[in-house]
Amino acid sequence: MSPVTSERYPTGTEEEREAAVEAASLAVQQGDLVVLPTDTVYGVGADAFDPAAVSGLLAAKGRGRNMPPPVLIGSATTLDALAVRVPAFARALVEEFWPGPLTLVCHQQSSLQWDLGDTRGTVAVRMPDHEVALAILERTGPLAVSSANKTGLPAATDADQAVEMLGDEVAVVVDAGPSPGGEASTIVDVTGDQGRVLRRGALSVDQLNAVLEPLGVILTDEG
Repeated sequence: MSPVTSERYPTGTEEEREAAVEAASLAVQQGDLVVLPTDTVYGVGADAFDPAAVSGLLAAKGRGRNMPPPVLIGSATTLDALAVRVPAFARALVEEFWPGPLTLVCHQQSSLQWDLGDTRGTVAVRMPDHEVALAILERTGPLAVSSANKTGLPAATDADQAVEMLGDEVAVVVDAGPSPGGEASTIVDVTGDQGRVLRRGALSVDQLNAVLEPLGVILTDEG
């Protein structure tokens, strides 16, 4: 992807937020990358159904196809449009922790016309708990979103850090101040019978298991 001049949009007032959401949505529709705030860290996003844009996202981060990006959604009900064979224990986690800092790795719908990389038939899905991110997702639909940083560097927790690392690669930067969470989401693989923690994050294993133990499920911790 050739370098672009990024435009930065504040969100301090209702009018500014509307302009920021509109600019980000338009950029996504045009196949460009955007930086957006979430409840955990800042993310860099692209239209999940635009293979060229997703490829550009991976290139901007310095990643290969072996590290496909997660998908952010604006409504929990969208999960069933993207994933199949979602177990009951995963739905219990969704009920308790979405929107929030929990990413679920699920079996993806085989009919989806997208290319996120080498996913081995899975998709990582999260619904963020951030009103600006949700407003953008409401207009764009599912976004492929990874932390706003170059691979190997700490994830950006404010717009300045995101611009420093990715400013030449993105069209729009939505600035909503420091990330309220500042810690990446916890990733749980729910493609098996029990569930596995792949990455420890903002939600502890104890918090997750407190929901699952009454269902007879205990997560294994590989994070």
